Amino acid sequence: MPRLVRETPVSAREFAATAGPFILVAAALLVAAYLLLDPEPPRHVVLGTGPDRSAYQEFGRRYAEELRRYGVQVELRPTLGSRDNLTLLRNPKERIDLAFVQGGASETIRAPQDENAGPELVSLGTLFYEPVWIFYREAAAKQVNPHGVLAELTQLRGLRVSEGIRGSGTPGIVGRLLAANLMERDDVKRSFAEDTPAVVALLGGELDALTLVSAPESPFIQMLLQTPGIRLFEFPNAEAYTRRFPYISPVTLPRGVVDVSRNVPPRDLPLVATTTSLVARDGIHPALVQLLVQAASRIHGGAGWIARAGQFPSPQQSEFPLAKDAERYYRTGPPLLQRYLPFWLANLVDRMWVALVSISLVLIPVSRLLPPLYVFRVRSRVFRWYRHLRQIEERGEHKDAPFAELLEELDRLDEKVVRVAVPLSYADELYALRQNIGLVREKLHKEK
Repeated sequence: MPRLVRETPVSAREFAATAGPFILVAAALLVAAYLLLDPEPPRHVVLGTGPDRSAYQEFGRRYAEELRRYGVQVELRPTLGSRDNLTLLRNPKERIDLAFVQGGASETIRAPQDENAGPELVSLGTLFYEPVWIFYREAAAKQVNPHGVLAELTQLRGLRVSEGIRGSGTPGIVGRLLAANLMERDDVKRSFAEDTPAVVALLGGELDALTLVSAPESPFIQMLLQTPGIRLFEFPNAEAYTRRFPYISPVTLPRGVVDVSRNVPPRDLPLVATTTSLVARDGIHPALVQLLVQAASRIHGGAGWIARAGQFPSPQQSEFPLAKDAERYYRTGPPLLQRYLPFWLANLVDRMWVALVSISLVLIPVSRLLPPLYVFRVRSRVFRWYRHLRQIEERGEHKDAPFAELLEELDRLDEKVVRVAVPLSYADELYALRQNIGLVREKLHKEK
């Protein structure tokens, strides 16, 4: 004989049938929110760097190593420098996502309403100082000063000077510094060679001076600072230049920082520097911004020849508006969950918590319907047989059918009810039905 009552207090089948649509709707909303918010960062990005053996190229390799840990491949695209990077970022046909851009590389930012302006650009923060390094040969300086020292930029007149390769930000900055000293373009014998041939030409005597705008990490900078017969131009009026050009800052190359044992340089040297920013197209994935800014903290956050520890990366001194997710990082630091959870999980929760709360606000009121709906479904297994029982009783009262036929129908009904299984908590409903079947049977016998 089939068991009338299940030994469990809840019917798994009825619970699944009741909660199934609710679960499907919740899952559909979560999938839709995931697809809409797209919380996972892209797996491939293109980073514009700079010329071969430049500081930009070296930093680009470090970023690639940092993001590789999170499954993001960084493709490094060699360029001519800052201006070339800026041109590529503004060209929607170019496949480039972000790049290093030097302060002053773009003197005017095109208005958003300009149809030809290209994609809007945002900054992820300034990363490091790039001093203006003017190296010159002592032998050439003796033409204007018997001591072989250049004290003013105007003393470069008539000398053979490399102003950096076209496409980088160096020619523009050097040109503005010379113009501030009332020097015309033709006052110096200009050339625009790449860094490697320019350094070779300086050491070989084919150039009198060489200008580089680069971070101290550049191999050329570190080599030239220690080369006999090569001097570094000092900017005693560095503060004056910063008043004229907002993207320029006064910096100091500390005594002995190049080589403490040999005391190179022999004293603090005043210099001027611009800052380099990591610039991306507006609309860059927020999760990628988080990864890049945190990588920038690890790469540029330490003390250097010029910057103090913790000075970079910084939200200050950028010509471009700061990306919202980068601004949040500089204001509050990494999201709290990232300190305890893997990045992918912390980022998923961080990106989707608003959607999760919204979905919960919709589903919680709906979920209150599940208990009464479950009760109705379980009890309906029992109550639906009362209709048949009532019909048999009414036919017996009105003598609409023979007694034997009604009794046979009642027995069939009892057999069907026996096969009904309900949870323990609803056993009383089932036994009440069987008891009522017995009462109708007794009534039919009395009215026979």
